[in-house]
Order: sequence, then structure tokens, then C-alpha cells
Amino acid sequence: MERPASAYWRANLKLVAVLLTIWFVVSFGFGILLVEPLNSIAFFGFKLGFWWAQQGSIYVFVVLIFVYSALMKRIDRNFNVHDDED
Repeated sequence: MERPASAYWRANLKLVAVLLTIWFVVSFGFGILLVEPLNSIAFFGFKLGFWWAQQGSIYVFVVLIFVYSALMKRIDRNFNVHDDED
């Protein structure tokens, strides 16, 4: 049987790995590798590849912060390590 602390950190590291993968795909994949194909699409008068590298990825990063916070609260509650008074 797995110790609770090990299971907690395994869940934490799995979440971080998934979110870092999304971060990598958004920043490196869309911002660098796919910029030329994306530039063929206009978005608010700008080339989508340029807009994504300059603005779009920032929105995704901010969303990832809130997703991490919400999912870590859930993991903390599941493993009874939360600091809520409820």
C-alpha cells in the first residue's frame, strides 16, 4: 500500500507535468514551431501566429495559474492536507 505522502506528491507531480506540457505546447509549439501556418490566419487584423506569440500565450498562462490553484485545492482536500477550516 502506498503511503499517503507519496500518493499526494505523485498526484501533485502529475498535475504539474500536465500543466507544464500544456505550457510548452502553447509557448514553444504555437509561438515558434507553428507560427508560419498560424500567420496565414487573420485575427483582429493581426497575423494569428504573431498575436498568439505576443498575447494569446499570456492568456493561457494566466488560465493555467487558476487551473493549478483550483486543482491543487481539490488534491489537498482529497489527501486531507488542506488548510480550510471546513
